Parts: sequence; structure tokens; C-alpha cells
Amino acid sequence: MSRSYDRALTVFSPDGHLFQVEYALEAVRKGTCASWVMGVNSFAKQVGVRGKDVVVLGVEKKSILQLQDPRTVRKVVMLDDHICLAFAGLTADGRVLIDKARIECQSHRLTVEDPVTVEYITRHIAGIQQRYTQSGGVRPFGISTLIVGFDPHDSRPRLYQTEPSGIYSAWKVDRGTLQANAIGRSSKTVREFLEKNHNDDMTREESIKLTVKSLLEVVQTGAKNIEISVMESYGKVTNLELAEIEAIVSEIEREKEAEAERKRSRIAATAAGQAAMSSRATNAGQGST
Repeated sequence: MSRSYDRALTVFSPDGHLFQVEYALEAVRKGTCASWVMGVNSFAKQVGVRGKDVVVLGVEKKSILQLQDPRTVRKVVMLDDHICLAFAGLTADGRVLIDKARIECQSHRLTVEDPVTVEYITRHIAGIQQRYTQSGGVRPFGISTLIVGFDPHDSRPRLYQTEPSGIYSAWKVDRGTLQANAIGRSSKTVREFLEKNHNDDMTREESIKLTVKSLLEVVQTGAKNIEISVMESYGKVTNLELAEIEAIVSEIEREKEAEAERKRSRIAATAAGQAAMSSRATNAGQGST
């Protein structure tokens, strides 16, 4: 049935599907994984005050050639001084959409002399994606985005997600809700891992570690294919160096080895206990005869 209706973008199938949009969603599902985790600023927590929240963006990036400049292959970009975007899907589509969003950010500053809010630029990006689902001669953008940032004079981060269909959604940052999300390849596995291991009061370091650990669930090549950006407040963004990510990965591997050793010890102790009980039962049976 789909073969008759997937040629033209603007034609609905009888059961209400736009197959080209669904194919774009499939391109996202096959793209590299991206996730974010929110924690609490570690300094503020030490003094007993819940301070400005920290948002950690982590993405899986493809392997690059030895002579290739890694700065030209990035999956996390800045739209403005206070807004960061990560995407999953077709990189070329992402570059075009990012350029359009950056132009809108600067145009807004020039027109109203104020930076854009995170919701405004999210609506703008989602609007562009939606227009490319109902125009002839074009195709949908094959990317989903995670957009995070801080509005002016606001210490709480704003977290949004957009999809190829033009849908955008906000994510809660309240205590007691999951303050983490993932898109792209194996995003369900990453999201389930985050749901299981996330808690409200994670420090900056714990949030970074959880982000790396969640990506290691789907990234087999280790630190060299992981990119981490940390947004701590308005205009304050830190991109972790490869050496820092490698140190975190090494720590996680040591913890896994220690946990595996404890598990083996527990299994050995259980087996020894069962063997001792079996031996005593055997001896008791022989004594009675």
C-alpha cells in the first residue's frame, strides 16, 4: 500500500499517513544517539543551597579519519551565547537547519535588541521543519533536535525537543520528574538506563558521569566517539576534552570490574555455602544409617 503514496510528500495515504515524514523519523532512529541529563551545580550544593541547575549534553559521534579535523565534525552546537543544540539524524540537514536558527537568533537581537528565549527559537526551528512537510518539491528534514538553554534573568534551564514532523515539546525540570532524555539510535535503551539511574540531586560531576555511562550502553568504541558539553548558566558552556572523557570512561570501567568481582565473590560464597550444607546433610544421612 505504501508504494502508491510515498512518492509525493503532500499526498496522504488512505489511513492518514505521510510516509515521507515517517521515513524522516526512521533516518533519525538510525542516526547517532544524543542525550541530556540535568544535575545540580556542585558548588551550590556544598553550601547547602540548591543553586543553578547544570545541563549535560552528550552525543555519539562517528569515527573520523586520522588526518581529519575533529572540530568540523560536531553534533553539539551553539545557536546563541545561551542556547545549545544537539541533533540526531542526517548531519547535512542539521547544518542547514542550524544556520537558519542562528540567523534568526541574530536577526531577533538586531530587531528587538534582546536575545531570543529558548521557546522562541524552538518554535522557529519546529516551524521550519513543519513547512518542509507540506510543500511540493522538498523533503522533510531528517533530524530530531534537543535544545537546551537559559532565558535571560532566569536560573532554570529550558529543555525542548523537536521532530521532523514539526512537533516540539518541552520537558519538565521539576524535582521528582525524570530530568533526562535521549534521541537517535538505541534511544530507548539509553532512556531506560537514565530512568533507572537518574536522581534529583546529582552534582555536576555525577551528571556528566551518568551521561557518559548511558552513552557507553550503545557506543562500543569508548571515549573517542563521545562528545560532552556542559551548560551551567546563561552563556557558560564547557566542552569536555577527549582526555577528560577518557578519564571518566576509565573510572566507569574500573567500577564495572569491581562490581563484577563482587558479584563473582557473592556467587562463590553462595556456592560454597550450598556445598557445605549438602555435605552436612550427606554426613548426617550416613551417621543415621
